[in-house]
Parts: sequence; C-alpha cells; structure tokens
Amino acid sequence: MAGIEDVARLAGVSTATVSRALSGKDVVSEKARQKVEEAARELGYIASHSAYTLATGRNRNIGVVMPYVDRWFFSSALEAIESTLIEHGYDLTLYNMSGGAEQRKKIFTDFLLRKRVDAVITLAVHPDEEELAQLDKMKKPIIAIGGQVHGARSLSMNDHDAGKLATEHLLSLGHTRVANISGSINSDREFNQADKRREGYLEAMHEAGLETRKNWLVDADYTAQGAYKVAKQMLGDPKNSPTAIFANSDEMGFGAMMAAKDLGLRVPEDISVIGIDNHDMAELFGLTTIDQNVRAQGAEAARLLISVLSDPTLDTHVNVEEDVEWPVSLLIRSSTARPAVGAR
Repeated sequence: MAGIEDVARLAGVSTATVSRALSGKDVVSEKARQKVEEAARELGYIASHSAYTLATGRNRNIGVVMPYVDRWFFSSALEAIESTLIEHGYDLTLYNMSGGAEQRKKIFTDFLLRKRVDAVITLAVHPDEEELAQLDKMKKPIIAIGGQVHGARSLSMNDHDAGKLATEHLLSLGHTRVANISGSINSDREFNQADKRREGYLEAMHEAGLETRKNWLVDADYTAQGAYKVAKQMLGDPKNSPTAIFANSDEMGFGAMMAAKDLGLRVPEDISVIGIDNHDMAELFGLTTIDQNVRAQGAEAARLLISVLSDPTLDTHVNVEEDVEWPVSLLIRSSTARPAVGAR
C-alpha cells in the first residue's frame, strides 16, 4: 500500500505539503493541491483519519442538532450543510432532538462533548447558557441557524420584518380584512419565531389603522394539515371571513389554499394567501411567499463554521457573539391579487 512518502515523491512536494493538501487546509496553493490529489489517486493512497486526528486534535466532523428530520425546512438546510461540508472534506453527525428534554440533555452533555465532533451547527435550537458554556470549555465552536444566541455566532432572518413584509404586500393590494395563521407554542419552542412573525403582522395592521379580529388570529403546527383545519373554520364563517391570509410558513399556506378550494372559494379571486419560506412546492401551488433561501442559509452556516475552525486564534475566542442577518425577498406569484370589488 502506498504511503505519504510515495505521494510526496510522485507529486514532487514534501510530506508536510501532502498532509496539508489532503486535509483541506487553505495554506496550500491550488497548483500543489492538484498535484498531490492526482498523485494520491494514481497511487490509490487514502489519508489516515486516525493519524490526522492524532496530529491535529481534530476529527473533521461537525455535529448538527435539529428538532425534526421529516420537515422541509430542516431537511433542506441539512442537505446544503452536508454538501458544503463534504466539499471541504468534513463529515457530519446528525443529532435529532425529537425525543424531548432527556434526549436533548444527553446530546449536549455527552455526545457533543466527546472528541468526535470539532464544532456544532444547530437548526432552530437555542442552546442555553449551560450548554454553551460546556461547548466553550471543550473548545467547540457553534453556529445557530434560526435565531440569535447570546454569546455565540448565529445566522437568521428577521422574523418580525418578514411577517410585516408579507402583511404589507396584502395591504398594498387593497386588502383590509387580513388574517394570520401562526405557529403554535408546541411547534416553535426555541426562538419564538411564530410570535415575532405575528408581531410583524400586527404592526403592519396597526400602522394601516386596521382592526385584527380575534377569529383572524389562529394557530397551527407549521403543517399543511394543521393549517387546513383552522383555515376551513375561519373561511367558513359567513360573517367574519377575511379576504386574505398571511400564513407563517408555506406549508400552512398550502393548507389554507386547500381549505379555500374545498369551500368553493377561488384563489386569489375570493381569497389571497401568502406564506414564508419559498418551499420547493410553492411555485407549483403558485404561492406568493417571502423567500428565505433555506439551502443557502445552510451552506453559508457551514462555510462560516469552517472559516472559524481554520482561524489559528480560535482557542482564544471559541464562541463569540456574531449575528448575521439573512436577507429575504418577496416573491409574487398567483395566490395574491386585489380583492374583489366590495369585498375589502
């Protein structure tokens, strides 16, 4: 079996350069990296992971913590994180917190503190002070996606502004009877995204001098099924039905659109609907949405963490508070339009 010396000899570089090139470190020139990789392929050489770990104290493995694996937002972000990590020579270990508080405790107090992960990415999971202190003590940097974390790096959109923008779009079309389907407390436990998006809705309605009726403020569970149930009740009320719905997620927007269809209402002629996410199915549904480019968020978080791990001064500032606000944009499709004459 070929060794590192054989690769170095064929590539015409030192063994140190081979080690750096195959570990993915940026201090090696692109020309040297290509020569090393070509030589390694020709000789069938595979770098020893255990040797790399002994030499550097690193595992080139990132722990990803998330509350769900079967929902679009999380699976999409995870796909982009994994792709970016692989591109940079890192492995990924997934920790799913669907088991509740006890499982979370094991993840943060045991699994993440073992030496097999170099750093952590959390998706819609807010590490508390104790969890963050433990990671900091073990020199494991963390980046949170979904909300700001005091004392750590984070990447998230402004949920308040996203909710306000969605509502303002409906108001700009002339709607005055605008409802909001928000996330329930049980489905949004970490960063209060549901409350922030509703606050944006309420602020937009208040600034426009419009009332918000109690039965226009309903909660679901971020699923199409949950939103279908509450939207059908709301839209079926002949005295209090709105002409437009802002749903806190695209999946809930889909549910609202299906409820309207089952009641014989046309979208957007009778009811306009807007969501947040830009779900893969949003274009098929024709759903107007606030695009937060979930996959790009995941990829950027992974790149930021790799950059942190590459910092030679990392030990002096493992976790510092750095908040990156993710930009969003309004994507107008066929689910929103001006209200019918006399229906405002």
